[in-house]
Amino acid sequence: MSKKATKTLVLLGAVIIICVLIATTCTVTVDTGYTAIVTTFGKVEDYTLEAGFHFKSPFQQIILMDNREQKTTFSTQAFSSDIQQVDITGSINYAINKSTAMNLFKEVGTNYFDKLINPRMMENTKAVFSKYTAENLVSAREELSVQIRDTLSQEMQRYGITIISVSIENVDFTDAFTDAVEAKQVAAQKKLQAEIEQEQKTMETEQQAQRQKIEAEAEAEVKKIAAEAEAFAITTKAEAEAQANQKIAQSLTPELIEFTQVNQWNGELPLYVSGDAAQTLPVLTVNDLEKTAE
Repeated sequence: MSKKATKTLVLLGAVIIICVLIATTCTVTVDTGYTAIVTTFGKVEDYTLEAGFHFKSPFQQIILMDNREQKTTFSTQAFSSDIQQVDITGSINYAINKSTAMNLFKEVGTNYFDKLINPRMMENTKAVFSKYTAENLVSAREELSVQIRDTLSQEMQRYGITIISVSIENVDFTDAFTDAVEAKQVAAQKKLQAEIEQEQKTMETEQQAQRQKIEAEAEAEVKKIAAEAEAFAITTKAEAEAQANQKIAQSLTPELIEFTQVNQWNGELPLYVSGDAAQTLPVLTVNDLEKTAE
């Protein structure tokens, strides 16, 4: 191989090496969902790189900050207001803002969760749990999650970190407390059952008394109606007899009375007559006797 060919190959190799160096040290590709922080000899530049292909100085370094929603699980211990130990497990969803990613990197760095979010979340969780009794914590997980999220959001806002949600997934107590709660629930259930049975008996007694009252009132009403009917019948009969007697009295004349007495007389005269009784005896005239004889 001639010197000229050798020189050409060396030159070509040098160009290729330079191109490779430029490609690896002077260009960068930023994926979607990330913000690139640019540093020159360790100094943070006042600009960031968005998603896409970019050129940079070979003396510059690129630090990627994830702007996507991130989820991290956590576990801790806390105490309730009645000094019951609570084991807590949960998760937190958060994201960093693109516009403030550079400042976050300057102040905290890339390990912002362990340095900033997690300590504040643990402190807020313990503070919120300390406001509730152990018994109330069982049914207040959603309320606890909201309070922790709201408090943490206010603290993280200045760093450009958005707290999307906090979820308290499990709350465990000591075995002694769990047994005490179960015993209390059993006692409450038995008490409730006894109250229900007593209410049932009371209701049945009241219903029976009500039925007896209705039956007694119905029987009394029947007797009242029968008595009223009987009284009405007696009154009607008495009124009818009175009307009949009145008609009879109105139809009586002296002649009819005398005629009735004569018809009812057996023809015998009393042996002794005194007082006004003699005036009431029928007096027969000769004509009457003749009529009788006929």
